[in-house]
Amino acid sequence: MKLFIFGATGFSGQAIMKLALSNGIQVTVLVRNKSAISIQNENLTVIQGNVLDSNDVKKALEHQDAVIQCLGVGGKGNGKPTTFISDATKVIVEEMEKQQIKRLIAMSNVGAGNSLAFQPWFFTKIILPYFMKWLKVIIDDKNRMEPIIMNSELDWTIVRCPNIVEKTPKGNVHATLDGKGLKLSVTLDDMAEFVIHQLSDSAYSRQAPSISN
Repeated sequence: MKLFIFGATGFSGQAIMKLALSNGIQVTVLVRNKSAISIQNENLTVIQGNVLDSNDVKKALEHQDAVIQCLGVGGKGNGKPTTFISDATKVIVEEMEKQQIKRLIAMSNVGAGNSLAFQPWFFTKIILPYFMKWLKVIIDDKNRMEPIIMNSELDWTIVRCPNIVEKTPKGNVHATLDGKGLKLSVTLDDMAEFVIHQLSDSAYSRQAPSISN
């Protein structure tokens, strides 16, 4: 399989890229600066470019079989409203459709879309808007991103994550469409395993599961 990963330099993206390579998948990534990728692997191709530039994305996606989009704003970002992820997703989806690349796995947040209802009212009404404004800004952009994907012709899966923690993997992930059994966190490695597994599993095709340990 030829897999393209957008956001490979981020916290989640690096883990997903390393796991894909360890599974023998041919991986291509698009980065603004090639020096941001230090991994050397015969199955890794690094392309320098801008995800907001349709020409860069068009060239990068040629001959790919599937795409993982795990773009972020750099940790917590700067707390200011942003449309970066939704704007980039629009470019990616349009180019995927033109090139007839069907499979897209995109990372989102628990709290986006209908998963907002999975959160306690105290969190959504008090904590998020007043004490975690940086996260609200990110979720707002994911709320712009998700419909772009859902209204596309692609075979998509949106993986909504809670807090991703760098701890010893537990070897299992609980996925839910209705919020039942959802916990507050998922380990980095378990998240990566779930995302990569979606490349060969159609159980969540055109669905948006929320995951946790």
